[in-house]
Amino acid sequence: MAETVQDQTLDRDRPASTADLAAAGNSTESLARGDGGAAENTTPDAGAAPLFPENEAGELRRRWDSVQASFVDEPRRAVEQADELVANAMKRLAETFANERAALESQWDRGDSVSTEDLRLALQRYRSFFGRLLAV
Repeated sequence: MAETVQDQTLDRDRPASTADLAAAGNSTESLARGDGGAAENTTPDAGAAPLFPENEAGELRRRWDSVQASFVDEPRRAVEQADELVANAMKRLAETFANERAALESQWDRGDSVSTEDLRLALQRYRSFFGRLLAV
């Protein structure tokens, strides 16, 4: 039987996607195996940094509220602003992930002088990072 999740935007149940299940604590590998997450998962750590700093997320929400409120008077302009806001948020998110990936790579890409323990820690950080990517 397929799992469902509550779709907050439409307030109805819909089939759960892999991303929904991964966000709920199941790794893509365990989903493929069908073991429901018994193996180590790739979800973000509880202490993982948010996708946007709190002040930036607040500003994005404020801008969205403004766009939404303007729809009644200027629907086309509101949709254009929504498109621009989403494009800017996606660009910022891509920059953030690119910077994080570069920082991760610099932790292990030092030639043969990297210890197994450093590589183990790097892999843990990649797992957390990968979980955040899947949660988007």
